[in-house]
Amino acid sequence: MLDAFAKVVSQADTRGEYLSENQVNALIAFVKDGNKRVDVVNRLSSNSSAIVTDAARSLFSEQPVLVAPGGNAYTNRRAAACLRDLEIILRYVTYATFTGDASILDDRALNGLRETYVALGVPGASVAAGILKLKDASLALAADPNGITRGDCSSLLAEVASYFDRAAAAVS
Repeated sequence: MLDAFAKVVSQADTRGEYLSENQVNALIAFVKDGNKRVDVVNRLSSNSSAIVTDAARSLFSEQPVLVAPGGNAYTNRRAAACLRDLEIILRYVTYATFTGDASILDDRALNGLRETYVALGVPGASVAAGILKLKDASLALAADPNGITRGDCSSLLAEVASYFDRAAAAVS
């Protein structure tokens, strides 16, 4: 995993070049948005249990077959595994948000996840729907302007959304 700085420097070093003005400006913007980034990560982390619970509740109300006898989330053990998986995805999205780099999400959570779900008979489309529920709940919470650093957060929220979209695409 490389943070935003290490990634840019590593790429320039591989090419044997100095950092370009655009690269330096992008890193400056990353630093300027640092407090907002930390605020979003703190908000998601401190509310993770509620986010996951709300996402699962919404998913199960839209797809009741999942919790019906014979469904993939039927029995407390299976439902708990579903909640655990959603929590893990949310945690890695917060890591990616903090570093500004999706590689930790890819390397530690998404690589091989679709294949695992296929092998276990877990419907990827339902997992993807759950991840999109996480996205909706997370963005609503992160976009609330109360108690966070003031300023335009639209690009940061778009970045967070892209991590959830990446996760949903990886399992479907």
